[in-house]
Amino acid sequence: MVVAACVAGATVVTSCGEDEHSYVPNIIDGDNTPTMTTVDVNTFISDSGYTKYYIQAPIWKMYEDAKDPNWKFPEGLELEQYDRHLNVTANMICDSAIYFSQKRLWRLDGNVIMINPQRDSFLTQQVFWNQAKREVYSDSFIHIVRSDRIIEGYGFTSNEAMTAYTVQRPTGIFPAKRNDELTQKEPADSDSTAAAKPGRRQPRRGCFK
Repeated sequence: MVVAACVAGATVVTSCGEDEHSYVPNIIDGDNTPTMTTVDVNTFISDSGYTKYYIQAPIWKMYEDAKDPNWKFPEGLELEQYDRHLNVTANMICDSAIYFSQKRLWRLDGNVIMINPQRDSFLTQQVFWNQAKREVYSDSFIHIVRSDRIIEGYGFTSNEAMTAYTVQRPTGIFPAKRNDELTQKEPADSDSTAAAKPGRRQPRRGCFK
């Protein structure tokens, strides 16, 4: 999927000298005072020995002492997801995000753009990603751009890869000749199942924080 999961036990690999951390000891108000703040985030996240995600964000605040522990990205988030060969399989951009670490639940807000492995684009204003249930859902208006059609409606549910989804209240389905700057892919025939091979960002290795 588009979006990123910072799962339990994951290893965070950051670029040396690019991140700044500030630590706040003896937290009095865990809901309003972050336990850690990181700026200019440029981070690779690995899980089970494989690099899985790349996160870029202006600011990352962790509230681990809050009643409902969470991570906040108040100025937006960009994320890439990789397969085991470090090929990009999905992308996500949003204006702000929050991750509830104990619930393993993401909430993405404001101009959310998601791109799945088939290079289909999903545009909406709010999305929830429940990692525990391995599902993505929203009640907001959704605009989906596929190679053969454009789908619009309100509310949707999907698997994590955004490859099997249902629009709850469709308002329109339109044929489309795809010319999409988001995916930078040439128009495809409606019966084509081939996806454009995504680009790849090389992780920087040997630098841990």
